[in-house]
Amino acid sequence: MKRITLVSLLLQLVFIQSHAQEVYKLWEGVDIPFYKENNLKEYEKEAFQTTCVFDITEPTLTIYEAKGNNSGKAVVVIPGGGYSLVAMYHEGYYIAEALSEQGITAAVLKYRLPNPKSSDQPHLVPLSDARRALKLLRENALKYGIDKDKVGVMGFSAGSHLSTVASLWKSEDQDENPNFSGLIYGVTNLSTDNQKWLEESLYFRKMTKEEIARNTLLNLVSKDTPPAFLVHAYDDNICNVEESTLYAQKLSENNVLVEIHLFPKGGHGFGQGRKKDGTDQWLPLFANWIKTNFQ
Repeated sequence: MKRITLVSLLLQLVFIQSHAQEVYKLWEGVDIPFYKENNLKEYEKEAFQTTCVFDITEPTLTIYEAKGNNSGKAVVVIPGGGYSLVAMYHEGYYIAEALSEQGITAAVLKYRLPNPKSSDQPHLVPLSDARRALKLLRENALKYGIDKDKVGVMGFSAGSHLSTVASLWKSEDQDENPNFSGLIYGVTNLSTDNQKWLEESLYFRKMTKEEIARNTLLNLVSKDTPPAFLVHAYDDNICNVEESTLYAQKLSENNVLVEIHLFPKGGHGFGQGRKKDGTDQWLPLFANWIKTNFQ
């Protein structure tokens, strides 16, 4: 088992070195917001049948340049992990490589995990990193042949929740707001279980009435919400399919562009997808949606 894990890690290292074009330290040269000194050490470990990263305190943005015919579109990719780990490979690097092959610049965000040991306001840490990633990507638009008005965000599971928050909680700095979103088996509905999850894994305390209202994301959808592409499986027993269908319905009611793809099987965390259950269809559809709808 140890040998297999070592081989897997070596292959992943080779993949990153051969495919990643440039890695930026997200907050290099500026103060890191909501940061406090800590003894945490980042490490990788197998979890949920994939390699994940834990105890992230130094966030980065890994750029995969568009290959072939550059569409001018770009997307920040945010892997999931329940806000306790980050599934950097199958929901991050592999996704970005596939999008770059489609002529879309993709930037994988390794975001700081909320942790009272490393932050006095842990619930604000992932969002501040997501906004910084969007801004950094736009600041390098000329370098990568990106149209600043065609920069989106996409996420998986908790990363999808973060992408939704980044879409709905508007920043005063327009460079920190996405033009579109890709929400893959994510969270949008503040159910009792989801509130418990956020309080235990993001806030580390009970949310105030104001925070509960702000986290009732479905109520925040308006005509100004960015267009969205959603993917989910009916047999997902971690994030119910209604997390996507309810958000899609809200977008449609507000005349916001939305496309949704639902698969009968696939469960949770299928990443790029699998041929055996058909979930491998979603990523080419997403790339096509980006290239055809944002001219």
